[in-house]
Amino acid sequence: MDTVINKVDTKGRVSLPADYRAIVKELSTEIVCYRSLTSPCIEGCTEDLLDKLATDIETSLDFFSQEQDDLTSIIFGDAKRFQFDSTGRVVLTEKLMKHAEITDTAVFVGKGKKFQIWNLENWEKEEKRIRNEVLKNRPTLKTGEK
Repeated sequence: MDTVINKVDTKGRVSLPADYRAIVKELSTEIVCYRSLTSPCIEGCTEDLLDKLATDIETSLDFFSQEQDDLTSIIFGDAKRFQFDSTGRVVLTEKLMKHAEITDTAVFVGKGKKFQIWNLENWEKEEKRIRNEVLKNRPTLKTGEK
């Protein structure tokens, strides 16, 4: 995946980047989007990944706990399925666009099996914060090689 900037028209239509569409088409014909719990952006993924998230929440939290109830309400009560048209566009809802402060430009940020959609100014600030944090902490990854 990549970071891609696309125009948003007055009806809220935006083209899903070609690389993202290719990945989604392998698994599904639609994407699911919801307001991020931690950032002023939109989270996007396939239905399969959202199903995995539901399973993970159900198996890791007490079914009747307030935490489980709150998480499922805010994620799944907010999630919306989008089919992209023949040109790869989706129509973002006003609620999603307002949360992410998106007007005429959307920044798609690849995050492995999911992606985020940001307002350009907010993404530039967030990317700077992330880079500073990574350089300061110098994280290491185990690659499985010995």
